[in-house]
Amino acid sequence: MSKAAEIDLASVTKRYGATVAVDAISLRIPAGTYCCLLGPSGCGKTSTLRMIAGHETVSDGDIALGGAVVTDLPPAKRGTAMMFQSYALFPHLDLVENVAFSLRMRGVGKAERRAMALEMLTLMQMEAYASRRPAQLSGGQQQRVALARALITDPEALLLDEPLSALDPFLKVRMRAELKKLQARLGITFVHVTHSQEEAMALADLIVVMNNGRIEQAATPREVFEQPATAFVARFMGDHNVVSGRSAGSLDGLAVLDVPNGGSFAATGPAGNAGEPIDIAVRTDHVRIGEPARKGLGFTGTVANIEYRGASVKLSVDGAGIEDFTAIVDDRRFNARPVRVGDAVPLNWDAEDAMVLGRLKT
Repeated sequence: MSKAAEIDLASVTKRYGATVAVDAISLRIPAGTYCCLLGPSGCGKTSTLRMIAGHETVSDGDIALGGAVVTDLPPAKRGTAMMFQSYALFPHLDLVENVAFSLRMRGVGKAERRAMALEMLTLMQMEAYASRRPAQLSGGQQQRVALARALITDPEALLLDEPLSALDPFLKVRMRAELKKLQARLGITFVHVTHSQEEAMALADLIVVMNNGRIEQAATPREVFEQPATAFVARFMGDHNVVSGRSAGSLDGLAVLDVPNGGSFAATGPAGNAGEPIDIAVRTDHVRIGEPARKGLGFTGTVANIEYRGASVKLSVDGAGIEDFTAIVDDRRFNARPVRVGDAVPLNWDAEDAMVLGRLKT
């Protein structure tokens, strides 16, 4: 296998006419990293992946792989391989010829390319199906063949465009475990586009959260989960409540936030100037119910919805100028002191579970 390549993006922009799909992003993906580009549809993650692959031109900025600038090189000259969302297997060719196709285009002899293709199919535990055609395979088997076809070129980086989106939920869990093991075994850089927070958390060493063509945060899964950089990241990851208002200065070492038509809340972090817009995040799974609210670290609200989730219960609460505030409660604690929709319930949390969020510069 090739050595893994570090990938560097320097102020990379992609325009489609008047539309800016990727807005001057800079990012370093260390060699051998499993990186997930994460975000909603239209955030720029697939355009970024395709620019790294060479399938889209770069409007401004530069891309380097392994220290060499590849901005203007064609895909075949970059040392990358791309696995497409649709897998794009040739229906009239057997698996060996599908996997060997790129070597055939490079003029590699039939015997050599078939031997290499069988080696890749063996790596994917698909050698027993070598004579079959794609239509005779399951979705997970087709994915393994597409991976084998991408890896046969001996790339320094493998680029994956939503590779699990076509699979059923059970198979997705199995295949992401196989992808993680494969990346660890090969040691090459993986860049994987997804809109699934769970998928990114399970796979990535580095999560890059994108929104409106910009990077909101690039960090480890744990940091993205526990310390979201912006209100968008906190909302998108789904594990924090975001409360927006204006700074009311600080009190007892905590920033104080006033919510329009509601209460005041305290959080760990800089308060900024009085009257400035400020966002804070409160961990959903650290919110306690049924205990008296403490000043700035809780409120009493009305239960708007209850969802049973097996090991936990999700409550949505309105009050203190906030709508749809979420608490994730252990099912045993909830069942010991159950509440119903329409009940008034006090909520509280600790100061370390509320933090001031940053804002991207405009």
